[in-house]
Amino acid sequence: MASKQRVVVGLSGGVDSAVSAHLLKQQGYEVIGIFMKNWEDDDDSEYCSTRQDFLDAASVADVLGIDIEHVNFAAEYKDRVFAEFLREYQAGRTPNPDVLCNAEIKFKAFLDHAMRLGAEKIATGHYARVRERHGAFELLKGLDPLKDQSYFLHRLNQAQLSKTLFPVGELPKTEVRRIAAAIGLPNAKKKDSTGICFIGERPFRDFLNRYIAREPGPIKDEKGRVLGQHVGLSFYTLGQRQGLGIGGVREKGAQKGGNEHAPWFVARKDIEKNTLWVVQGHDHPWLLTPRLRAQDASWVAGHAPAAGDMAAKTRYRQADAPCRFEADGDTGFALAFTEPQWAVTPGQSAVLYDGEVCLGGGVISTSADTVDGGAARAPRAVPA
Repeated sequence: MASKQRVVVGLSGGVDSAVSAHLLKQQGYEVIGIFMKNWEDDDDSEYCSTRQDFLDAASVADVLGIDIEHVNFAAEYKDRVFAEFLREYQAGRTPNPDVLCNAEIKFKAFLDHAMRLGAEKIATGHYARVRERHGAFELLKGLDPLKDQSYFLHRLNQAQLSKTLFPVGELPKTEVRRIAAAIGLPNAKKKDSTGICFIGERPFRDFLNRYIAREPGPIKDEKGRVLGQHVGLSFYTLGQRQGLGIGGVREKGAQKGGNEHAPWFVARKDIEKNTLWVVQGHDHPWLLTPRLRAQDASWVAGHAPAAGDMAAKTRYRQADAPCRFEADGDTGFALAFTEPQWAVTPGQSAVLYDGEVCLGGGVISTSADTVDGGAARAPRAVPA
């Protein structure tokens, strides 16, 4: 490399971004680290790890011999990501803030900042890959199927991908940790973060309660029987099993040992009637959805793919599900699945794939119908 290209790496304090910085340095790039602070409402909370994460990132930079800058994007985060997060929850949907955080902060605010520092590229520790073909950029799945994060990156566009490197996307996680240990990184054995990018590992309902008022209402089963009271529809998501606070219900005269102890799952949220509908059994028809519609679509190529057969995920860590895709206007689309999907949740992302290529996706607006006439048998108050 005649002159060193400058790459700015988002150092989170975790092992993936640390090894990414090391690999880039090995490849001959001039590497600069940036630590992004995206949340500051409760820095002193036991659940807020920002201070420790920065110390870990600074220690990594010291070992690698690179400069690191601490940048505060908390205002941008609150305006572009958190405000939308609250709007979605208040509307009874279940948003995915990590998707919005990547599109608006890590690959927009951070990218803009890196360009001002004279960077030619940015890099993160995401498990994904970028491939240039015929003058266009494709987003590919990470090679480690257990760590692939393309689902969270599906809103990235051509301009963003053209400036982005994912150094660990070609590696399995085990190899990333091996490299970290071999070069003496202090965070080689640091536990992976599983919390939402600004909330961390805190009790989610307690956190949401600080921003959204509780509006209690009835919990009903498919026969319309009141089983208990919910604390507010915003605090529940479809398919949820824990934290419902209801026991079994046995039919009059039913034999002991029936299904009164079968687990309950959230199946519907009726905003108009402030009613939470629950069903017993993981495979209840109300939890299975053959079709969905999505809005606010974003396509990596800059335009929607042609109608046809492809695969989709309606939640992270889900296996690719064969489906039929059809565009619905400029920013919407419909999917019809070969096999009904479980607990399809409005507000989450439906992400489309053609093999290893992530095409983009949109925000699920409705799950159309349920299997075996489940929607038709539901009480009228229940949205289909």
